[in-house]
Amino acid sequence: MRANREKEALKADFIEARGYWNEFWDGLLELDPRFFKAYLNFSSIPWTNGVLEPKVKEFVYIAIDASTTHLYEPGLRIHIKNAFKYGATKEEIMEVYQLVSILGMHTCTMGVPVLLDEMRQAGKGGELAVPLTAKQLKLKEEFTENRGYWSELWDGLLTICPEFFEAYLRFCSIPWSPGFLEPKVKEFMYIAIDAATTHLYEPGLRIHIQNALKLGATKEEIMEVFQLTSVLGMHTCTVGVPILIEESNNLEKQGNS
Repeated sequence: MRANREKEALKADFIEARGYWNEFWDGLLELDPRFFKAYLNFSSIPWTNGVLEPKVKEFVYIAIDASTTHLYEPGLRIHIKNAFKYGATKEEIMEVYQLVSILGMHTCTMGVPVLLDEMRQAGKGGELAVPLTAKQLKLKEEFTENRGYWSELWDGLLTICPEFFEAYLRFCSIPWSPGFLEPKVKEFMYIAIDAATTHLYEPGLRIHIQNALKLGATKEEIMEVFQLTSVLGMHTCTVGVPILIEESNNLEKQGNS
């Protein structure tokens, strides 16, 4: 009886701190309440001492769950429902999707510099040492105006494939013209997906921290984005524990048959 009361108390504490409950927590609470309690304490920090408004916290969860490096539908559904509960609109959540959908472009921001370096080492770098055309300069100016920054990571792509760069510029500028989310919150979405354990993309992380600070973000806000994103590893249990319980039950049934 005492153990059951402790589990019920932990469930109530979770709901109070995190604002929701899902059945995939039931198995973990049953199998290892001590670990569940430790996770509750860990994940509750940004919710009990946080500085971001609740719907923005949920946007961070939506961003990392919807990113192409994770695509975790159970969590995505939960955090969309939670975001609505905290006053988010479908337009704001759609904008989170638009921001996060640029993740694939890191193929170019990582790959093109490597390509250019290998070309130089192969003695083919001379063809790159040409000044930008008037159109390329205009595209650089437009990117800087639309996105609020420029990075040398874009130089190579603009030089060797301006048509693709222009198409990306049109694509990535949509949520910035002008969009529904506060500009620094947009940068928080980029920070979350770049810092997530499924990506860990430092060049982009540095750029978007710099941008967020320039837009008025505080170190406490950015640290809270890190705290929220750090719980991503718990999906090991939200996916794994129900499977463990199901297979354990199947094994018991086979043993009794």
